[in-house]
Amino acid sequence: MKHAEFAFPGPLRDKLVAAILRGEKTSTTGLVAEYEMYGEELPVVGERELMIDSAGEGVAILETTEVRVIPLSEVDLRHALDEGEGFTSVAEWRADHTDYWQSAEMRAAMEDPEFTVDDTTMVVATRFTIVERIG
Repeated sequence: MKHAEFAFPGPLRDKLVAAILRGEKTSTTGLVAEYEMYGEELPVVGERELMIDSAGEGVAILETTEVRVIPLSEVDLRHALDEGEGFTSVAEWRADHTDYWQSAEMRAAMEDPEFTVDDTTMVVATRFTIVERIG
């Protein structure tokens, strides 16, 4: 079974996993470029993944319910709100995600010290639901 990993291990992942387990986070956004770099297939509706916490332990099985591949500029308010991180606008969501995607940690992961995102950057906007909790 594929693994669902949110952010890098550490405080942000812990926050996101907790929001998912509380039912507050039901959507996420990834970069098409990141999937391509790691040779990973894009998610598909009906696919189930084991969500991993910062300790590398499986904590729930998620099922993908919607997948949209869109330019960053087309992320809508519903998606931003459903990320469950307290965003109240697309602009707030965008600023937070841009900071993350252009962080030193992400640039290192992308092997590009100048990696940036803009309106044309293709993203994978995914919705999911918990189908089973583990532990």
